[in-house]
Amino acid sequence: MSGIYFHIPFCKQACYYCDFHFSTSLKKKDELLQCLVKELQMRHEEFQNETIETIYFGGGTPSLLTSEELQLLLNTVYKNFKVAETPEITLEANPDDLTPEKIEALAASPINRLSIGIQSFFDEDLKGMNRAHNAAEAKQALELATKLFDNITIDLIYGIPDMDIQKWDQNLQMAFDFGVQHISSYALTVEPKTALDFFVKKGTYPPVDEALALRHFNHLMERTKAEGFVHYEISNFGKPRFYSKHNTSYWQGKPYLGIGPSAHSFNETKRSWNVANNSAYIKSIEKNELPSTVEELSVEDQYNEYVMTGLRTIWGVSLDKIERDFGTNFKEYILKAAQPHLEQGVLAFSSDEGNNLHTTSKGKFLADGIASDLFFVS
Repeated sequence: MSGIYFHIPFCKQACYYCDFHFSTSLKKKDELLQCLVKELQMRHEEFQNETIETIYFGGGTPSLLTSEELQLLLNTVYKNFKVAETPEITLEANPDDLTPEKIEALAASPINRLSIGIQSFFDEDLKGMNRAHNAAEAKQALELATKLFDNITIDLIYGIPDMDIQKWDQNLQMAFDFGVQHISSYALTVEPKTALDFFVKKGTYPPVDEALALRHFNHLMERTKAEGFVHYEISNFGKPRFYSKHNTSYWQGKPYLGIGPSAHSFNETKRSWNVANNSAYIKSIEKNELPSTVEELSVEDQYNEYVMTGLRTIWGVSLDKIERDFGTNFKEYILKAAQPHLEQGVLAFSSDEGNNLHTTSKGKFLADGIASDLFFVS
C-alpha cells in the first residue's frame, strides 16, 4: 500500500502554536497549484510499481482550494499513477471554510474522508490559539458535514493552560454527541520560534503544564474507550473500520510520496523532503528540478525509525521483524534496552503475539522517550 500526500501551504491566518510551513498570502496560489501538478508528473516513475491506496490533502489549509482545483490534482494523480479502486481520500478542512455549499461540493467529489480542525468547542480557547473559526462555526460545520460524510475525524487539543477536566470532558462529549468516528488529539506544545513560544517567554501566555496534559491524556483514553474508540496510535482514536489508512501507512513504514513545499517522502531506504519555501519551490519546479533533499537511511536509521513509529501504535514492535530485517544483534539489543521499561511496567509483550513489544497504558504518554532509549546508537 502506498500513499500520496499534498502539502497545501496556505492559511487565512497563523495559529499561534503552529510550526508547519504555510503562507497567509494566496498571491502565488495559481503558480503553486500548477507546480504541484508538474511535480506529480515529474515523479510518476518513482511509484510506477506501486498502487496508490490513499491520497491526503494536508497543510496549511487545503479547504481553501476550490473543488475544481482539488479535482485537477486528483485527475493528475489518476493519469500518472496506478490508483486502487476505492482509495481513501482525505481533506483537512477548517470549520470556517465548510459552508453548506462547500460541504455539498466536497461530498459530490471523490473525497470520502474529512479531517476537521476543531481544536476546541470553546471560544476562549480558539481565540487564545488565534484560530480563524469560532465555536458556533465548529458546531455548524459538524452538523452539516455529518449529514453528508460517514467518515469524519476531528482534531482536539488538550493540555491548554487553565482548562480543567470538566471543560476537557465537555469537548470530548461534544465530539461523541456529533457521532464522529475518529478523533486525533494532541497536547498543546510550545514549538521554537512560534508566536506561542514568544508569548510564553514574554510572560503573556502561561507555560504548558505537563502534569495537566497527562491528566487530560488519561481522561481522553478512559472516555474514548468507554465510547467504543480504539486507541490505535498515541494521538489517534478510531471506531473499528475508521482508522486513518493514510496515517497508518506512515506508522507501519509503507512508502509514500510527498508533493508540495516542505512535503516529505519515504521509500523504506530513503527519506526526502522538499524545500519549505513557496517561491523556491516554484522556481525549482519551473526549471524541471526537484527541490528536495535526499537522505539514504542506514540499517541503524531504519531500525530506529521502525522502533519510533511502531511503539506509537497498538501493534507495537515485532521482534521477529527486527531479527528478519535488521539481524539478530538488533533483536538482542532491543531486548536488553527494553528490560528496565518492562520492569517499570511501561512496556509489555503482547498477550496474543508474544514477540511484539508495545507500550502499556502507563507508558503511552511516554512513548517517544521510551523509543529513544531503545534506539541503536553506534
